[in-house]
Amino acid sequence: MADNDTDPTSSLGYEQARDELIDVVRRLEAGGASLEESLALWERGEMLAAVCRRWLDGARARLDAALQASPDGPAPAPGDAGG
Repeated sequence: MADNDTDPTSSLGYEQARDELIDVVRRLEAGGASLEESLALWERGEMLAAVCRRWLDGARARLDAALQASPDGPAPAPGDAGG
């Protein structure tokens, strides 16, 4: 991903960002934080959500490219009734 100096979340893997995002959401939902702390948590959550979205978008692009490269096109999903 990007240079770690410009974006502190850039070195996070998908699972790490997702797990931290879950923790942020739990802390926000629990309440008890000051307004300033809540805003900082919210901002961190937004950054983590963006990291997750980039990973998921990248995975989707790789899947789409693999499907396009397949000579027969996409294979039927498991369990699909083949006519």
